[in-house]
Amino acid sequence: MLETVLRREQDFGTPAITGNLKEVSLQIDGQTIQVPEGTSIMRAASMLGLAIPKLCATDSLEPFGSCRLCLVQIEGRRGYPASCTTLVEEGMVVTTENKRLADLRRNVMELYISEHPLDCLTCSANGDCELQDTAGQVGLRQVRFDGYDKTQANKSADTSNPYFTFNPDLCIVCNRCVRSCEETQGTFALTVDGRGFESQISTGLNTNFKDSDCVSCGACVTACPTGALMDNSIITMGQPNHAVITTCAYCGVGCGLKAELKGEELVRMTPWKNGKANEGHACVKGRFAWGYATHPDRITTPMIRASINEPWRKVSWEEAINYAAGEIKRIQAKYGKNSVGAISSSRCSNEEVYLVQKTVRAALGNNNIDTCARVCHSPTGFGLKQTLGESAGTQTFESVADSDVILVMGANPTDAHPVFGSRLKKRLRQGAKLIVIDPRTISLVSTAHARADFHLPLKPGTNVAMLNAFAHTIISEGLQDKAFIAGRCDSDTFKEWLEFILLDENSPESAATITGVPAQTIRAAARLFATGGKAAIYYGLGVTEHSQGSTAVMAIANLAMITGNIGLSGVGVNPLRGQNNVQGSCDMGSFPHEFPGYRHVSDTATRSQFEQAWEVKLDANPGLRIPNMFNAAISGSFKGLYCQGEDILQSDPNTQHVEAALANLECLIVQDLFLNETAKFAHVFLPGASFLEKDGTFTNAERRISRIRKVMRPKSGMADWEITQALSNALGYPMQYESPSEIMDEIARLTPTFASVSYAHIEELGGSVQWPCNPQNPEGTPIMHIDSFPHGKGTFVPTKYIPTDERTNKRFPLILTTGRILTQYNVGAQTRRTGNTAWHEEDLLEIHPHDASDRGIEDGDIVQIASRVGQIAMKAKVSTRVQPGVVYTTFHHPVSGSNVITTDNADWATSCPEYKVTAVQVSKVESYASEWQTHWLIDDKKQHEFLTSAEQGTHEHA
Repeated sequence: MLETVLRREQDFGTPAITGNLKEVSLQIDGQTIQVPEGTSIMRAASMLGLAIPKLCATDSLEPFGSCRLCLVQIEGRRGYPASCTTLVEEGMVVTTENKRLADLRRNVMELYISEHPLDCLTCSANGDCELQDTAGQVGLRQVRFDGYDKTQANKSADTSNPYFTFNPDLCIVCNRCVRSCEETQGTFALTVDGRGFESQISTGLNTNFKDSDCVSCGACVTACPTGALMDNSIITMGQPNHAVITTCAYCGVGCGLKAELKGEELVRMTPWKNGKANEGHACVKGRFAWGYATHPDRITTPMIRASINEPWRKVSWEEAINYAAGEIKRIQAKYGKNSVGAISSSRCSNEEVYLVQKTVRAALGNNNIDTCARVCHSPTGFGLKQTLGESAGTQTFESVADSDVILVMGANPTDAHPVFGSRLKKRLRQGAKLIVIDPRTISLVSTAHARADFHLPLKPGTNVAMLNAFAHTIISEGLQDKAFIAGRCDSDTFKEWLEFILLDENSPESAATITGVPAQTIRAAARLFATGGKAAIYYGLGVTEHSQGSTAVMAIANLAMITGNIGLSGVGVNPLRGQNNVQGSCDMGSFPHEFPGYRHVSDTATRSQFEQAWEVKLDANPGLRIPNMFNAAISGSFKGLYCQGEDILQSDPNTQHVEAALANLECLIVQDLFLNETAKFAHVFLPGASFLEKDGTFTNAERRISRIRKVMRPKSGMADWEITQALSNALGYPMQYESPSEIMDEIARLTPTFASVSYAHIEELGGSVQWPCNPQNPEGTPIMHIDSFPHGKGTFVPTKYIPTDERTNKRFPLILTTGRILTQYNVGAQTRRTGNTAWHEEDLLEIHPHDASDRGIEDGDIVQIASRVGQIAMKAKVSTRVQPGVVYTTFHHPVSGSNVITTDNADWATSCPEYKVTAVQVSKVESYASEWQTHWLIDDKKQHEFLTSAEQGTHEHA
């Protein structure tokens, strides 16, 4: 188990050199070593176990050479060069320790300490301070100078950020914070003001950390070698004494994190340097927003009630499980076996969602299992399966470093996938070209030291027309990769597609009238994509959450194939998954038509394999999708639902429709951390476990299976997999797993792409592995489709543009589209219970100045947004980030009710909702008292009264 003792991870200056570089032989302190050309002396010395003193150097940043502590002596050279910036040479003879070097280092350190307070015993960094350690390393015992003004101590500390404090009194101006903000995060929010002794770290003119461009990723805090930048939790609680390596439970990047603790009390979360997805970086959510796990709103005791109009009653686990199982049995006996089903969570582990789908199929006897991937990336699974033969992205995140052209479509990486966004920005600063296709001006269009070469602000709902125009340009101008098409793609489907794509309806001129983007701009961007070198496509929910979501995904795959951008580092089709385990929940068989590994339930051989393993007869007919469940509930044929970790009432479209469906259920079982919106209609509440309370695995957007490890015991006494197992046993289907590792072993036995996956093997490979991981690929598959596709040749699919049924008119003249913001996550259940609310207290409606002026709306006014299905109210934010005719909002706060106004329109193939295109009217109002807000506030008050009565024991079971 990767549990660590706490000291700062050792840093060695220049990052490790990789690749087939020439070897250089040199001598350091009498020892001979061979290292790759381009290695620094500091790193070469570290490989010999020699720790050269340093302060400004770290292997996370480029060498800087400012602290002058890492001086060395080189035979035949004058002076004492910095070892972090001096590269090795053949035959070099280096001395790292002698009296002259020791004297120089002590003198330098003495100057640092003379400007630094000597209150180490009471400093928050005591025990984890590089300045303190280095002073000891160089043997400093006295300070002859006194430049520190004690009267100014702590007077200028910046406490504006909710998560960390900047105390300039403790700052040695080593620049590590500035460099980490530039090199690692790419925000360039910090600088050094002044010269000489007047130098100081600054966040800009008259700004503090909270109000500056700082995105609170914590890179500066991690990099700081003193107590100048310090986690508030460390200031309050002191230094942790042990750590556990785990995986972040927010977005689909899947960052490795180090949970640092005192006993079971979490003190600090830091990014894990060996995390393959993040390599020592994190964002404001993963680094700091973990307080929800211990928030007082957590429900930790099971509760039941016979009616949603009755108060909750706290009960034992045994009573809750037996009651839930009894209700399901009663419903099936009365209405038939297909009258019940389940929804699994993309926030839960692979092992947990596997057990939910197994319970549905083996214990309930049907295939009525679906997952929240239905409402986000189900078109990705369908579209990529049809074209490339596998329902997943093709690359590793690291491969963006080899991209020459990057196309970002319907995604906002810096907000929704910020650690990958930082990787992408770094490549742009190195010279890669960027094409952004998005109705809104996302941050990447113009960011620090990088700007998009093309921003194509197309009208919402016209993705397919744009992608077809790209392909039309490439083919008609002869820019396609003919060799790749001939050797890797199916000739018959290509010929059919070729005839289709050359039709005039797919030309940039036709697309211009549909998308609103000039034809010449479309052509220029397409040419860049086809001729600019290695080209990668990254896309998000702005592609999938449309009535033609699956069509757009297939069009993206077509585009990658005709340009040969498959099977290499730096290219590929890369879906940016929204939640931490969306990929995993799909892999585990959480769709009603597929077993784990994307194999259809009607396939006799596959079904027989599962029947033999599970010792039960399985249904060969696909079950109900989430929208079908809602419709069946309203019609009266679907009466029971087990909902694991998903707030469908807030996250799914057309809230009134979902509410009507939930109100018609006879038994709704909710398993979650908090009493969410869906739980208002629940009859059984089973308290779930946070990611800090469980063992298992998550699978991120790059197919990386990473371990999550228990940091603390489940507050309710049970992990989520144990709850599902207990429910299955009570339903009459026995499960006797002893640990999540046993569940993964079963998954591996039954799923070809996971055949070689086990916890032991993941540990051997450094904590993660990318599937397929099987006997043919025992160490995983970072890049897919190198030599061939799973079904042989790549398949082209004609992608005809069909306009959405959701149209604007005089009554609803604007198009509403939705998205996420950096500091909040999904429905906000987690992040709203953390300090992140300091940046985003409520959802706002972005509206263009032209549309705002027409309606007499000013920034901060309360506006009503009305669609064909409902109306809500929120504050307006007048912004040029949206184009005229388009408005935009987030959906992180339930009181906003964003999905009250989204419609039932959905993707033709997968039923993924069309969140991104809703015709609306916006008008200024005087208050928030819309029908939805009033309803929400009244209902929320009633539910809290029910919860309070349960907490007080008024209705507690004797």
